[in-house]
Amino acid sequence: MVTKGEGLTVKRQCELLDVNRTSVYYEPKEPAKEDMLREEHIKSRLDYWHTEFCWMGSRTLLKKLCQDDKIEGVGRRLVRRYMQKMGIFAVCPKPDISKPNKQHKKYPYLLRGKHIWLPNQVWAIDITYISLGRSHMYLTAIIDWYSRFIVGWALSDTLETAPVIEALKEAMERYGVPAIVNSDQGSQFTSAEYTELLKSNGIRQSMDGKARWVDNVIIERWFRSLKVEEIYISCYESPRELRLGIKDYIRKYNFERPHSSLDDERPAIAYGAKFASSRAAEVA
Repeated sequence: MVTKGEGLTVKRQCELLDVNRTSVYYEPKEPAKEDMLREEHIKSRLDYWHTEFCWMGSRTLLKKLCQDDKIEGVGRRLVRRYMQKMGIFAVCPKPDISKPNKQHKKYPYLLRGKHIWLPNQVWAIDITYISLGRSHMYLTAIIDWYSRFIVGWALSDTLETAPVIEALKEAMERYGVPAIVNSDQGSQFTSAEYTELLKSNGIRQSMDGKARWVDNVIIERWFRSLKVEEIYISCYESPRELRLGIKDYIRKYNFERPHSSLDDERPAIAYGAKFASSRAAEVA
């Protein structure tokens, strides 16, 4: 409402509006480029150490930053603030990016004691923080619980629900509709768009218990493998490079890499074998 070059001076306009003149002249200061780069570097190292040692809290992570990474001028309060922004908590195998919305409905955990013996019986979906040069991205991934086959993924620079919907829709178009989809209690997975998508496709929604990362351990372990085996050794600098790198890693993981939990079978073979045996039985 206060403008310059009008009939009244800025001082008089502020007096009439009962506005502090200092606030009118104030211009928000953008963070210095060096400060932004430093923040991204510290976050990337926190993500690295947390993935390597998920049990570490802020005190131990601070020691790693100071002693191993030689980062100066960092205090525990700053580490805790960055951990909170990234969603990092001790005894958790990955940054728990998703934040719950208290107004959204929560769903029960449906997998406790459940015998999972078929592909598409249960899918697990989650989001993780990915360090990218001087910035970061967020990866949504969906894994078939039985075969460990990655059925869908999406990369985004935001934590909105849209990438989650995109990944799930593409997965269903390519591989069919699962019976159950399990997630954490993040707002992306309790949103109206997400829950309606599951409901409209007849999918039962399952959610981890509060602070129960082990309830979705299959996708948690895959995120760790991705970071240790690909992200940390590749040092991607652009979203395009990162996207291509993740795509290639998933291809190798699905079709070339033996998986110990599958008796060294490849996830793609384990995923398709059940369908092939079912078709053979129908023909016979």
